Parts: sequence; C-alpha cells; structure tokens
Amino acid sequence: MCGIVAYVGNKPCQQLLIEGLKRLEYRGYDSAGCAVIQDGALRVVKAVGRVSNLEDRLEAIGSFTGTIGMAHTRWATHGGVTDVNAHPHTDDKVGIALIHNGIIENYAALKTYLEEKGHVFKSQTDTEVLAMLIGELYEGDLEKAVQAALREVTGAYAICVICEKEPSTLVVARKGSPLIVGIGNGEYIVASDASAIVSHTTQAMTLADYNVVKITPQGFRTSTIHDVPVTPKIEQLELELQEIELGGYRHFMQKEIFEQPKSLRNCFRGRCDAKEGRVILGGLADHAKELNKVRRISLAAQGTALHAAMIGQYLFEDLAKIPARAEYASEFRYRNPIIEDGTAIIAVSQSGETADTLAGLHEAKERGAFALGVINVVGSSIARETDAGVYLRVGPEIGVASTKAFTGQVAVLTMIALYLGRRRFMSAEQCTELLTALDSVPEKIERILTQDAAIRAVTQKYCDRENWLFLGRGYNYPTALEGALKLKEISYIHAEGMPAAEMKHGPIALINEGMPAVFIANKGRQYEKVLSNIQEVRARGGHVIAVATECDEHIKRYAEDVLYIPDIPEPLSPMLAVVPLQLMAYHAAVIRGHDVDKPRNLAKSVTVE
Repeated sequence: MCGIVAYVGNKPCQQLLIEGLKRLEYRGYDSAGCAVIQDGALRVVKAVGRVSNLEDRLEAIGSFTGTIGMAHTRWATHGGVTDVNAHPHTDDKVGIALIHNGIIENYAALKTYLEEKGHVFKSQTDTEVLAMLIGELYEGDLEKAVQAALREVTGAYAICVICEKEPSTLVVARKGSPLIVGIGNGEYIVASDASAIVSHTTQAMTLADYNVVKITPQGFRTSTIHDVPVTPKIEQLELELQEIELGGYRHFMQKEIFEQPKSLRNCFRGRCDAKEGRVILGGLADHAKELNKVRRISLAAQGTALHAAMIGQYLFEDLAKIPARAEYASEFRYRNPIIEDGTAIIAVSQSGETADTLAGLHEAKERGAFALGVINVVGSSIARETDAGVYLRVGPEIGVASTKAFTGQVAVLTMIALYLGRRRFMSAEQCTELLTALDSVPEKIERILTQDAAIRAVTQKYCDRENWLFLGRGYNYPTALEGALKLKEISYIHAEGMPAAEMKHGPIALINEGMPAVFIANKGRQYEKVLSNIQEVRARGGHVIAVATECDEHIKRYAEDVLYIPDIPEPLSPMLAVVPLQLMAYHAAVIRGHDVDKPRNLAKSVTVE
C-alpha cells in the first residue's frame, strides 16, 4: 500500500515529510513526491525510485521553508512508473495538489466529463482525475470542494489536499483506506500509518469512512462528505518508537523473526490458564451466547494470513469439532457463499485493512454471519467492523514478508479453537495439556533460532536453484505453502507449496536432478506417509531438506539435510516448523543480494481489490 504523510503547523515541513516517507518505505512503492506551499505558491517535486532520489532532487533545487505540505510513496495501479504518474497530482485551474491511497473505480466516466469541460490531463492515473474534479468544483472553500467531489466518487481513498488559494489549510478524507491525524502543539501530522508520526506525537484520531477533516494551525473540524459534523475520538498511540527501529539487526524481517519468542509471550500473556484448563479472551467474553450457537466457521484471508487461516481450519475441526473452511477472501465475496444460521466469519489480517478481506467480511455480515476478527493493528477497519475479535499483540510488523504476524495469527486461532472446544466437549485435562504445550512455544522457538548459522549454510547450498518444492501433510500442509510464499516473496525463486501426497498427481513431473524439496517431516500421524513421499522425490534426483523432530536420527537416511525443531503436540507444530522456513527465505534473499524488506512489486498492506 502507498504511503501518506502531511503536515500543517508552524515550522518548515520538508524534513519532517521526508522522515515520514522513510518510516513508510517498508510498505512497498515505486516512486515518491512531495508538495509544499512556499511563499503562497505550490511547489511539487517527484522522483521515480526510492525516497533518496526525491531527497536528491530537493537538495538540487534548495530546501523549502513552507509550513504546510504533504508527501507520498506510490505503488503503481493506473499508469506506469514515471515521474508524471507519481503523486502529488495537481489540477489545471485553481492550484490544488492531492495525494491519494486507494482506487477511484469510476475515474473513466469522471475523466470524460472533465475533458468535456476543457481540462487537460498529463498522467494515466485515477488520482489526477480526483484532483481535477476538486478544482472544477472549487468555489473558494477547499473543504466544501473536497466534500462535493467525494460525493461523486466510487471507490476507496485516503486523500490529503492543499490549495494555493488557502495556504494554511489542509483537507484530508478517508473511505476504505487508513488515515490518522496526529495532534501536536499547534501542529498536525497526517499519515497512513502511525509509524510516520510516533516520533512527533502520541495523540491521534483515526478517521472513519466518509470522514473529512479540515485542518489549520489553529485547529481542526471533522465532518462527513455531506457536511454533517462528527465528534472526533482522540486516542493515545500504543506504538513505541523503538518498535519500528532496527535495533542492531540488519533487516526488519530478521528482527521480526527473532522477535517471535517475545511477541508470542505477549500474545499469550493473561489469556492462557493452564492450571485451570481454560482460555480467557476478553474480546470474546461478551459474546459467549452467540459463540455457543456457532455451527460452522468460514475463515477469510489473503496471502500469509490465508495460510494461518488454513491452519485454523484444522484447529477448529480437530479441537472444537466445528466444521470450518478457509477461504480466499477475494473469491469468497464473488461466489455467492452459503451463510446458514450459526455461521461465523473470522477475518484474519495483520493490518486490518486488507481490501479483499474487508469486502468478504461485509458480504458475510450482510448474509447474517457473526463476525470475528483476528487482527494485529488496533482500531483498524476490520477491527471496527467485526462483532468481536482478538488482537495478536505481536507489535508492529515492518517487513513486507510477514513472519511474527503469521505465528501470532496461528497462536490466536489456536486459543480461539481451545476456547470453543472447552465449551463444547473438551476436558479440562486435555485443554491443560495443550495450554501447557502452548506456553512452551516461545522457548522452543528460541532453541530453533540458535540454529540460524546452520540454516544459512544449508540455504547457501541450494539458493542458486530457481525451482523449489515445499511439502507437508495435515497441519503442516499450510506451513509448506507459507514456506514457499516466503521464498518467492523476497528471494524471487520460484517455489511451489502443496500437500505431500498431491506431488505424485502431476507436480512430480517437475522434479529433476538437484531440485531442492523441503519436507516438513515432524513426528505426527502421517510421519510414515511423509517418508514415502520423500523417497519418491529422491528416486528422481531431488535433494531433500527435512524439517524434523529433535532426536529423529532415522530421517537422516532419507534427507540430504535435516533442520530440527523441538517435539510438540501436532496441532501446535506449525508455529515451530515455519521458523526454519522463514530463516531459509531470509538467508536466500540476502545471499542473492535482494532488498529483503522492500521486495519488488509488493506492498505490506493491499488496500485495493
């Protein structure tokens, strides 16, 4: 997702805007730009590539001293990666500049209307259409022009708008794409992510859909696009500055892999009572009656969150005996899903802003489903639109390739499954056994992390190969999918994840001499079956890397390389088995010389469908 930073106050804003963009670089982008009102005139500078390129251009023309401005990192949707298509975009009439996250679905019709009015477009973007529309509707009041324009718009947006004719006014608005307003002492900082403002203020308000905020150094006014006043809710940001800094690690992804023991301890704290054999989830406590009526669960997610949801499907059916199905949220919405009485929808998302997941959630709610959220970001869109939910509490995740959020999602889904299971048929003894094992997960991940150097050495042997397989069965089939996704995302190696048994139904034709095949072969109900699948790969010249249970010497007869994880009950094994796969992907990307935290073509949060 693109990044937004804007400022209005009493001090020169250029450096603050650049600093904010750098805080947002992790989100993925291909160009950057800024606009400042300087001596009553609008100044716009753009550059393809990194924020450092924008800095170079600003340095070449001299620093701006204006005290109102905005900046943006763009991830291309409409139009190629060019300076002209980069944000901010301007109108050709009034002197308006606009930055935008989201997508304007009816931009083509609006563009035709504006061209008939004589407007001349420079870019191929939907955003320029919105800037032109605001300019067309401007009659001396920027706030009213923005409100009027947004009443004509179909789609998603988080926007910031400034105008030469009102040089101390910033207008911002939001629908379907996150935007927050940080409140300082006579100054305001707007951003799409709290990480861009936390070093300046901890007081902020999160805009709701269809909110418009007019901001000047003297204060702000919040309304809807229909000019109905809104009482804002100002909250304390929970984010700490040190959480979004590297702290001695080379990359954020590496930091977040190694943070997993700490993040899971935070996730479990106060929620698991192993002595009493019970789970305490405050987010669900007021909805026990509705949860007792649940007869079917749909889990909607995308990407890494979908793999966590797939593990959740196994957990709910195995531990709570509730039929469950993990769904691509993007497909769920459009396939006319059957929502019966007693159906719950669980939306799983790190950011809480994933557009496809949010759309799937809306579809299920309209059909009568009880809505739950498994979310990391407090106050996000999905968190606000669900009936109840459980936060991950794993801290901010900066790396585009999700790691600690994945283990946090699996951990929360495990606790929800135990919570529901205990209320149905599960004995206190069985629940106690699993909760005791769950409590040991952070310490066991710490033991896996001590193998980092050995995992790097194994990865180095194979990271020049361009095709990999990741295979698992049962609970660890989704883990295999996640391992393949991590390798693809940051090392750009083609990798396929699949159920180990599925390999011989076609994909086995791909196996050739030296092809790496990563098997999750921990002790479990299907261990012997996995060994048979390993032999099928070896017979065709594939090189097997096994993720196996500690003390399993037998596996060495079948695998060229073995990475060990501690023993744990099978339902909890994905949280351990995924860690070596995360480290392999990380090391492969580093060895191949890629930008680990900013992989090409990817955004941290996908807020357009």
